[in-house]
Amino acid sequence: MTERVKIAWKNVTVGFEGRKPVLRNLNLEAYEGRSLVVIGGSGTGKSVTLKTALGLIKPQEGCVEIDGEPVRPGHENDPGVSQIGMLFQSGALFDSLPVWKNVAFRLLHAEHVSEDEAHARALEALEQVDLDPHVADQRPGSLSGGMLKRAALARAIVARPKILFFDEPTTGLDPVTADVINKLIVRQVKNLGATAVSITHDMVSMRTIADDVAMIKDGQTLWRGSLDGVETCANSEVCRFVRGESSED
Repeated sequence: MTERVKIAWKNVTVGFEGRKPVLRNLNLEAYEGRSLVVIGGSGTGKSVTLKTALGLIKPQEGCVEIDGEPVRPGHENDPGVSQIGMLFQSGALFDSLPVWKNVAFRLLHAEHVSEDEAHARALEALEQVDLDPHVADQRPGSLSGGMLKRAALARAIVARPKILFFDEPTTGLDPVTADVINKLIVRQVKNLGATAVSITHDMVSMRTIADDVAMIKDGQTLWRGSLDGVETCANSEVCRFVRGESSED
Protein backbone atom coordinates (compact mmCIF):
# COMPACT_ATOMS: atom_id res chain seq x y z
CA MET A 1 0.00 0.00 0.00
CA THR A 2 1.32 3.43 -0.94
CA GLU A 3 1.99 5.67 2.05
CA ARG A 4 0.08 8.95 2.12
CA VAL A 5 2.28 12.03 2.28
CA LYS A 6 1.34 14.22 5.23
CA ILE A 7 4.13 16.82 5.03
CA ALA A 8 6.21 17.61 1.95
CA TRP A 9 9.17 19.95 1.61
CA LYS A 10 9.35 20.81 -2.10
CA ASN A 11 12.53 22.41 -3.43
CA VAL A 12 12.82 24.46 -0.25
CA THR A 13 15.59 27.05 -0.16
CA VAL A 14 16.21 29.18 2.92
CA GLY A 15 19.04 31.66 3.32
CA PHE A 16 19.90 34.51 5.63
CA GLU A 17 21.56 37.75 4.63
CA GLY A 18 25.31 37.51 4.30
CA ARG A 19 25.37 33.72 4.61
CA LYS A 20 25.17 30.82 2.20
CA PRO A 21 21.76 29.09 2.05
CA VAL A 22 20.93 26.91 5.03
CA LEU A 23 18.57 24.80 2.92
CA ARG A 24 19.20 24.32 -0.81
CA ASN A 25 16.36 22.85 -2.86
CA LEU A 26 15.48 20.51 -0.02
CA ASN A 27 13.03 17.74 -0.91
CA LEU A 28 11.66 15.58 1.87
CA GLU A 29 8.42 13.79 2.76
CA ALA A 30 6.87 12.65 6.04
CA TYR A 31 4.22 9.95 5.72
CA GLU A 32 0.93 9.91 7.56
CA GLY A 33 0.98 7.95 10.79
CA ARG A 34 4.74 7.36 10.68
CA SER A 35 7.63 8.81 12.67
CA LEU A 36 10.36 10.51 10.63
CA VAL A 37 13.63 11.33 12.38
CA VAL A 38 15.90 13.89 10.72
CA ILE A 39 19.59 13.56 11.56
CA GLY A 40 22.74 15.37 10.50
CA GLY A 41 25.64 17.35 11.88
CA SER A 42 25.39 20.74 13.54
CA GLY A 43 24.50 23.55 11.14
CA THR A 44 23.16 21.28 8.42
CA GLY A 45 19.67 22.79 8.44
CA LYS A 46 17.68 20.40 10.64
CA SER A 47 16.12 23.08 12.84
CA VAL A 48 15.34 25.31 9.87
CA THR A 49 13.62 22.36 8.20
CA LEU A 50 11.32 22.06 11.20
CA LYS A 51 10.70 25.81 11.37
CA THR A 52 9.62 25.99 7.74
CA ALA A 53 6.93 23.38 8.41
CA LEU A 54 5.83 25.30 11.50
CA GLY A 55 5.56 28.47 9.41
CA LEU A 56 8.14 30.26 11.54
CA ILE A 57 10.46 30.69 8.55
CA LYS A 58 9.24 31.36 5.02
CA PRO A 59 11.34 29.81 2.25
CA GLN A 60 12.85 32.10 -0.39
CA GLU A 61 12.10 29.37 -2.92
CA GLY A 62 9.91 26.29 -2.88
CA CYS A 63 7.25 25.53 -0.31
CA VAL A 64 6.18 23.18 2.46
CA GLU A 65 2.83 21.45 2.07
CA ILE A 66 0.64 19.79 4.68
CA ASP A 67 -2.10 17.57 3.28
CA GLY A 68 -1.25 18.97 -0.14
CA GLU A 69 -1.89 22.58 0.94
CA PRO A 70 0.97 25.09 1.23
CA VAL A 71 1.93 26.29 4.69
CA ARG A 72 0.93 29.94 4.97
CA PRO A 73 2.41 31.67 8.03
CA GLY A 74 0.02 34.03 9.76
CA HIS A 75 -3.12 32.79 8.02
CA GLU A 76 -5.90 31.36 10.16
CA ASN A 77 -6.55 28.67 7.56
CA ASP A 78 -2.93 27.57 7.46
CA PRO A 79 -3.14 23.76 7.13
CA GLY A 80 -0.85 23.17 10.08
CA VAL A 81 -2.26 25.56 12.68
CA SER A 82 -4.91 23.27 14.13
CA GLN A 83 -2.97 20.03 13.64
CA ILE A 84 0.46 20.55 15.18
CA GLY A 85 1.79 19.82 18.65
CA MET A 86 5.39 20.75 19.45
CA LEU A 87 7.92 19.58 22.01
CA PHE A 88 10.66 22.20 22.22
CA GLN A 89 14.25 21.35 23.05
CA SER A 90 14.23 23.38 26.27
CA GLY A 91 10.66 22.47 27.20
CA ALA A 92 9.76 26.20 26.92
CA LEU A 93 7.32 26.22 29.82
CA PHE A 94 6.19 29.50 31.35
CA ASP A 95 7.72 29.83 34.82
CA SER A 96 4.92 32.16 35.97
CA LEU A 97 2.18 29.57 35.38
CA PRO A 98 1.45 26.32 37.20
CA VAL A 99 2.16 23.19 35.22
CA TRP A 100 -1.48 22.50 34.37
CA LYS A 101 -1.94 25.97 32.84
CA ASN A 102 1.22 25.41 30.82
CA VAL A 103 -0.16 22.12 29.54
CA ALA A 104 -3.57 23.65 28.83
CA PHE A 105 -2.24 26.91 27.36
CA ARG A 106 -3.47 26.18 23.84
CA LEU A 107 -6.85 25.01 25.08
CA LEU A 108 -7.35 28.16 27.13
CA HIS A 109 -5.97 30.77 24.74
CA ALA A 110 -6.53 29.36 21.25
CA GLU A 111 -9.43 26.93 21.54
CA HIS A 112 -11.17 28.91 24.31
CA VAL A 113 -12.41 25.91 26.25
CA SER A 114 -13.66 26.46 29.79
CA GLU A 115 -11.13 26.45 32.61
CA ASP A 116 -12.74 23.38 34.16
CA GLU A 117 -12.48 21.41 30.92
CA ALA A 118 -8.94 22.64 30.29
CA HIS A 119 -7.92 21.57 33.79
CA ALA A 120 -9.44 18.11 33.33
CA ARG A 121 -7.73 17.62 29.97
CA ALA A 122 -4.41 18.84 31.37
CA LEU A 123 -4.62 16.27 34.17
CA GLU A 124 -5.43 13.59 31.61
CA ALA A 125 -2.42 14.58 29.49
CA LEU A 126 -0.14 14.58 32.54
CA GLU A 127 -1.36 11.09 33.43
CA GLN A 128 -0.57 9.95 29.88
CA VAL A 129 3.07 10.95 30.38
CA ASP A 130 3.21 9.29 33.81
CA LEU A 131 3.16 12.44 35.94
CA ASP A 132 1.20 12.42 39.20
CA PRO A 133 -1.76 14.81 39.55
CA HIS A 134 -0.04 16.78 42.33
CA VAL A 135 2.49 18.03 39.74
CA ALA A 136 -0.29 20.03 38.07
CA ASP A 137 -0.20 22.81 40.67
CA GLN A 138 3.58 23.05 40.89
CA ARG A 139 5.67 25.64 39.06
CA PRO A 140 8.03 24.49 36.31
CA GLY A 141 11.03 25.68 38.33
CA SER A 142 10.40 22.99 40.93
CA LEU A 143 10.56 20.13 38.44
CA SER A 144 13.53 17.99 37.45
CA GLY A 145 14.72 17.97 33.85
CA GLY A 146 12.92 14.73 33.11
CA MET A 147 9.68 15.96 34.66
CA LEU A 148 9.91 19.18 32.64
CA LYS A 149 10.22 17.16 29.44
CA ARG A 150 7.20 15.08 30.40
CA ALA A 151 5.15 18.19 31.15
CA ALA A 152 6.21 19.69 27.82
CA LEU A 153 5.19 16.45 26.10
CA ALA A 154 1.82 16.63 27.86
CA ARG A 155 1.37 20.14 26.45
CA ALA A 156 2.25 18.89 22.97
CA ILE A 157 -0.41 16.15 23.04
CA VAL A 158 -3.21 17.80 25.03
CA ALA A 159 -5.03 19.06 21.91
CA ARG A 160 -4.78 15.60 20.32
CA PRO A 161 -2.82 16.83 17.29
CA LYS A 162 -2.42 14.96 14.02
CA ILE A 163 1.20 16.14 13.68
CA LEU A 164 3.87 16.13 16.38
CA PHE A 165 7.24 17.85 16.09
CA PHE A 166 10.10 17.02 18.47
CA ASP A 167 13.18 19.26 18.66
CA GLU A 168 16.10 17.34 20.21
CA PRO A 169 13.78 15.69 22.76
CA THR A 170 16.51 14.07 24.87
CA THR A 171 19.09 16.88 24.99
CA GLY A 172 20.48 17.39 28.50
CA LEU A 173 18.96 14.21 29.94
CA ASP A 174 20.80 11.29 31.48
CA PRO A 175 20.54 8.00 29.54
CA VAL A 176 17.87 6.46 31.78
CA THR A 177 15.64 9.55 31.68
CA ALA A 178 16.22 9.88 27.94
CA ASP A 179 15.05 6.28 27.47
CA VAL A 180 11.87 7.07 29.42
CA ILE A 181 11.16 10.12 27.25
CA ASN A 182 11.83 8.19 24.03
CA LYS A 183 9.40 5.45 25.05
CA LEU A 184 6.77 8.01 26.07
CA ILE A 185 7.13 9.67 22.66
CA VAL A 186 6.62 6.35 20.88
CA ARG A 187 3.57 5.59 23.01
CA GLN A 188 1.93 8.95 22.48
CA VAL A 189 2.59 9.03 18.72
CA LYS A 190 0.96 5.60 18.43
CA ASN A 191 -1.94 6.52 20.72
CA LEU A 192 -2.74 9.57 18.59
CA GLY A 193 -2.01 7.89 15.26
CA ALA A 194 -0.02 11.04 14.55
CA THR A 195 2.60 11.89 11.97
CA ALA A 196 5.80 12.71 13.84
CA VAL A 197 8.91 14.58 12.73
CA SER A 198 11.89 14.74 15.08
CA ILE A 199 15.33 16.24 14.80
CA THR A 200 18.07 14.76 16.94
CA HIS A 201 21.78 14.14 17.40
CA ASP A 202 20.97 11.19 19.66
CA MET A 203 21.28 7.93 17.73
CA VAL A 204 19.77 5.93 20.60
CA SER A 205 16.72 8.19 20.38
CA MET A 206 16.62 7.74 16.61
CA ARG A 207 16.66 3.97 16.92
CA THR A 208 13.84 4.07 19.47
CA ILE A 209 11.37 6.50 17.91
CA ALA A 210 11.94 6.33 14.15
CA ASP A 211 10.01 4.48 11.49
CA ASP A 212 11.88 6.43 8.81
CA VAL A 213 15.16 8.34 8.84
CA ALA A 214 16.45 11.20 6.71
CA MET A 215 19.96 12.63 6.85
CA ILE A 216 20.49 16.23 5.83
CA LYS A 217 23.85 17.59 4.73
CA ASP A 218 24.60 21.04 3.33
CA GLY A 219 20.91 21.86 3.30
CA GLN A 220 19.88 18.89 1.17
CA THR A 221 18.59 15.39 1.78
CA LEU A 222 21.61 13.13 1.60
CA TRP A 223 19.65 9.94 2.28
CA ARG A 224 16.15 8.86 3.27
CA GLY A 225 14.85 5.41 4.07
CA SER A 226 13.42 3.12 6.72
CA LEU A 227 15.04 2.70 10.12
CA ASP A 228 15.85 -0.90 9.21
CA GLY A 229 18.02 0.28 6.34
CA VAL A 230 19.84 3.21 7.88
CA GLU A 231 22.93 1.32 9.04
CA THR A 232 23.23 -0.86 5.97
CA CYS A 233 22.51 1.72 3.26
CA ALA A 234 24.88 2.21 0.37
CA ASN A 235 25.89 5.67 1.59
CA SER A 236 29.00 5.22 3.74
CA GLU A 237 28.70 8.73 5.20
CA VAL A 238 25.28 7.91 6.65
CA CYS A 239 26.58 4.65 8.08
CA ARG A 240 29.52 6.40 9.73
CA PHE A 241 27.29 9.10 11.18
CA VAL A 242 24.83 6.74 12.85
CA ARG A 243 27.69 4.66 14.20
CA GLY A 244 29.47 7.74 15.55
CA GLU A 245 32.55 7.18 13.43
CA SER A 246 34.72 9.91 11.93
CA SER A 247 35.48 10.02 8.23
CA GLU A 248 39.21 9.83 8.95
CA ASP A 249 41.08 6.56 8.54
